[in-house]
Amino acid sequence: MAKVLVSVKLFPSEPNTNMAQLRDKVTKSLEGRASIYKFEEEPIAFGLVALIAHVMLPEDAGGQMQDVEDRLRNVEGINELQVLSSRRV
Repeated sequence: MAKVLVSVKLFPSEPNTNMAQLRDKVTKSLEGRASIYKFEEEPIAFGLVALIAHVMLPEDAGGQMQDVEDRLRNVEGINELQVLSSRRV
């Protein structure tokens, strides 16, 4: 079965956010729905660093991406998110 890899840019609410703790919160928020392929960090401006989460989803799960976005929006410490790409792997 194919999977879908979605890259999501997560903007922390504070410039001094502990990125390791944020990665743990993101991973825990997706348990049972999706898995994290990897994380990357991208400097934005003035010390703010965005966290890019590469999330693996089953291809046949209809509506699951909306659930993943909702879960990520509810993670404490995330101000905003942006879906960068979605591709079948």
